[in-house]
Amino acid sequence: MQTSKAETQPVSFQRTSLFNRLRQEWVGVLVLLLLAGFPFLFAWFSGTSVTDGPSRFWQGLMITFFIMAVYAMSYDLLIGYTGILSFGHAAFFGGGAYTMALWLTHAMPSISSRYRITLPGGANITEVLLFMVGILLVVLVVTLLGLLFSAASARVRGVYFAMISLAMAESLHILSKATDFVRWTGADEGLHGVPVPAWINPTQNRLLFYFIALGFALLMYLIMRRIVDSPAGRVFVAIRENESRVRMIGFNPVVFRSIAFMTAAIIAGLAGALFSLWNMSATPTMTGAIMTINALIMTILGGIGTLIGPILGAGLMQIVGQFFYQWFGPRWPLVFGLIFIALVIFLPYGVIGTWRQKQHAVKQTIRKMFGKG
Repeated sequence: MQTSKAETQPVSFQRTSLFNRLRQEWVGVLVLLLLAGFPFLFAWFSGTSVTDGPSRFWQGLMITFFIMAVYAMSYDLLIGYTGILSFGHAAFFGGGAYTMALWLTHAMPSISSRYRITLPGGANITEVLLFMVGILLVVLVVTLLGLLFSAASARVRGVYFAMISLAMAESLHILSKATDFVRWTGADEGLHGVPVPAWINPTQNRLLFYFIALGFALLMYLIMRRIVDSPAGRVFVAIRENESRVRMIGFNPVVFRSIAFMTAAIIAGLAGALFSLWNMSATPTMTGAIMTINALIMTILGGIGTLIGPILGAGLMQIVGQFFYQWFGPRWPLVFGLIFIALVIFLPYGVIGTWRQKQHAVKQTIRKMFGKG
């Protein structure tokens, strides 16, 4: 039986499309491969074990970088794409962290001791299922927080909403430190020694946790990229540019702001939950204003409204900050602050944002130079 050209064309088109996509994203694919092989490459170059010593330390630093990159991207969805200035983003991050820590500390042990769920082969999956329930609880809690913030954004705008969001997040911060709940939250000290399941415990399985954090960061980036490139993402940008015009052409800005808030809240909450697993704790600092400021700094450093920018900003803060700490000791925030001021002055749109604006002119200059040569 002969196959017609029309029947083979879709397969050829799909292969060509995939090839073009890989060719366009070759830098990202290369970076992803380097990150996947980082623990082994570092151990090979340093002559140490992949599970001990410096390699283990740098795996931990990269895990923090992956989590903070996701947290910064979630903030960029609000301020960069939807144009919402929020000073309460830490409420989502800390809310996810505390929800997961409270579930693992107070609920999961008692439930797992009473009930046992096994597969037909006899494998015990109780902990895995309860852990998935914890993730669903995180999504539920931060979604409710996102709805609360979106309800406030429907009433006020701009600086007024920024102040209200700060007050709302500070309320959660005060609640996390309240001595009335010291039995549950640990008050000022927070929850420490959270019983993370052995199969995902970062102390016992650091390398596995590294790849979980890397996969989580990649998945969240792909999801957010799909969102910002979707029709809803275009409406987010339209709201940022001119909300009145969006209303005139038939879209309800309140609905799309709510979608943006809930999406950002879920992603930030999941990042907070993973952060609590990584630190095996949940502390009031995770809900404090400094946490929101860190997200703002990471987003500004890399470039607002770029997605890749917040990832780069998180890398500058976490990895470069580690070198600054080794070189300058406790004074490293001062040095980093001076560099941040210089970057804002000379790269006002962030590293990625400025490059996207100037890349055409740079490429033209390079072509002229080679043409003259």
